[in-house]
Amino acid sequence: MDMESDSGGHMEHSADEMSSSGEVPEDLKEAENPTYAVGSQAIIEAEHMQGMDGAEATISGAFDTTVYTVSYTPTNGEELVENHKWVIHEELEEPGEAPLEPGDEAVMNASHMEGMEGATATIDSAEKTTVYMVDFVTTDTEEEVHNHKWVTESELTPIE
Repeated sequence: MDMESDSGGHMEHSADEMSSSGEVPEDLKEAENPTYAVGSQAIIEAEHMQGMDGAEATISGAFDTTVYTVSYTPTNGEELVENHKWVIHEELEEPGEAPLEPGDEAVMNASHMEGMEGATATIDSAEKTTVYMVDFVTTDTEEEVHNHKWVTESELTPIE
């Protein structure tokens, strides 16, 4: 559930809304040799939600896939979300071969945030990488977030 948007700051969501069941699409492949192994720790260098940047994360899943930034109008009537990070290829309905190209459209089967599932996404960018599901405690309110989807390898740094 990424709330980051190039068009205007951060959406306010609680840690409960940022946690997930940990379920992943059936066809998503676990990473064979991830930089950060499941159970290891890393520092998050991304602000998908307030209190995330600088948090110490425990890796709860590592998967090889294509990740997309997408723009879409939520199905719940909220305003256009631009450059949402991240939706993975396996969360798109019948996407065909990866990667999709910028400007392509696909229906999302992701429920990272309210109004996302069933919305038509326009692909803004695509990158083949390892994505991680992480557990962390927010740096501002100290709320626990479980199974946050998704953080890319480039958004994590080793703990020194």
